[in-house]
Amino acid sequence: MSFRRLAPVLVALCTAASAQTPAPQAPAPASTSARTPWVCNLDLSGTLVAHGTSYASPTFTADHKWTHLEARYNYEGLHTGSAWVGYDYSVGKTVSFEATPMIGGVFGDVRGIAPGLEFTLAYKKLELYSSNEYLFDTNSHSGDFFYTWTQLTYSPRSWMQAGFAIQHTRAYHTPLEIQRGILVGVSHKKISFSTTFFNFGWTDPTIVLSLSYSL
Repeated sequence: MSFRRLAPVLVALCTAASAQTPAPQAPAPASTSARTPWVCNLDLSGTLVAHGTSYASPTFTADHKWTHLEARYNYEGLHTGSAWVGYDYSVGKTVSFEATPMIGGVFGDVRGIAPGLEFTLAYKKLELYSSNEYLFDTNSHSGDFFYTWTQLTYSPRSWMQAGFAIQHTRAYHTPLEIQRGILVGVSHKKISFSTTFFNFGWTDPTIVLSLSYSL
């Protein structure tokens, strides 16, 4: 048989084979969990107390979708830890609001149950951040206490912020019930560092140094 007579037969066979070959399957989309990894942050604060006990306080947070997990040490008191679970909520673009209501257990020298709320309100270069909790002391009602760290900052550059902070804590004591002072901070990629100078001009100063790393 000549090639001219065989060619139409080969073409017909190839066409039929192509029609019977299944189309390649598109890869299965990655699961939502794989596309949304955990976001973790480690913060180490050092509090330098004039005429008192200076101490370090580490805090670890982990967030995934709406889930918020947090662990603290030396925050509610010295030699005291706490573990938290909460719900992340956010809304807004031009003016953004993020809130995390939480519930935590406190153990160590201080023991109790604590509902808490962290929130951030931001507009352009201004940001209001507040971390609050109310401790119900399981040993005595006289040990119930409200903790807060609240700061208002302005960022003239994306890597720099400065502002004012207040703190109500019993981890250390000063003649002032509410600590108040100025805050300055810088950041680079995943690392940020801030210094808060409390009580200058009112009483002996307390200085809080904070180093944070986003994992």
